[in-house]
Amino acid sequence: MAERGVEVDHSTVHRWAIRLVPLPEKASWSQNAPDFGTKAADVIGLYLNPSAHAVVFCMDGKTAIQAQDRKDRMLSLSPGRARSHGFEYRRNGTLSLFAALNTATGEVIGKTAPRHTSGQFVAFLTGVIASQRPKQEIHVICDNVSSHKPSRVHDFLRQQRNVQLHYTPTCTSWLNQVENRFARIQRDVITRGIFTTVKASCYTHLVAQGVVRGRTRLLSRT
Repeated sequence: MAERGVEVDHSTVHRWAIRLVPLPEKASWSQNAPDFGTKAADVIGLYLNPSAHAVVFCMDGKTAIQAQDRKDRMLSLSPGRARSHGFEYRRNGTLSLFAALNTATGEVIGKTAPRHTSGQFVAFLTGVIASQRPKQEIHVICDNVSSHKPSRVHDFLRQQRNVQLHYTPTCTSWLNQVENRFARIQRDVITRGIFTTVKASCYTHLVAQGVVRGRTRLLSRT
């Protein structure tokens, strides 16, 4: 944050973090990572005081989404009975979903892929960059999962001087706002969804109903 002309101490970072932690977890949450304060201040600073004329994206992937076809039909909600479905299902494959949330506009860029690999991450990042005007300053917030940090990613970033990645501290993916969208997808779409194929039903339902209600831009499927 010093680069943006904002100075904060550790107590300020702690207050910000506590405000962002889900309420049920506040009593027991703690973080002892040595670089927690620095990384948390960097990420939170992008939310509260982003660089002028820069675009900030929260980016991540939801992996191994199962296309499950239920054996029994869904029992709809009725007086005195909750909506429910049978426990037996047939799995029709899996796919991963990448999403990038623009923190200023709320627009989400989404793309599905067979797996969550460093190559797929770079391909999605390339599409996100291409969706912006040339030489646009871009800041990307993501977690430090292995597919986000290999040499392939760093080699790509060296060619994109206008793009900078900001990693959340260890075990604090909740600082990444796009995780809220993934939680909604899981709750509203995947948990009780019926998907006969990966390429057709699963993709259509995830994108149209879950990825992202609101402003959405979709990149081509892989």
